[in-house]
Amino acid sequence: MPERRRKRRYLRISAVAERFEIHPQTLRLYEREGLIQPRRSAGNTRLYDEQTIERLRTILTLTRDLGVNLAGVEVVLNMREQMESMKSEMDELLETLKVELAAKRAGVERRYALEKFGGGPPTKI
Repeated sequence: MPERRRKRRYLRISAVAERFEIHPQTLRLYEREGLIQPRRSAGNTRLYDEQTIERLRTILTLTRDLGVNLAGVEVVLNMREQMESMKSEMDELLETLKVELAAKRAGVERRYALEKFGGGPPTKI
């Protein structure tokens, strides 16, 4: 069965502000500071997708629960993105190594296989 594309769901700034009990101006501030980047509708309305909302949840945890200022939030978010990027690179590297190791093992097994060559098809000894 083909994978169905999920339609992205967007929330307007007022819905997000109400959901997280923050003022819409706070969301605008986070946007000005570059901490979040909501999409824009044709009419220039801010639209928040699930990824942006999850990032906002992280920002609010850092500021509300841990007392981190916005400069610190930016550092934490940047470090988190770098760690995720490094993890992806490591996962790719490990997968490449697994494939190469499997290929090498298969080559070694064929190389050391004992076969008799002569007239007719090869036969194992």
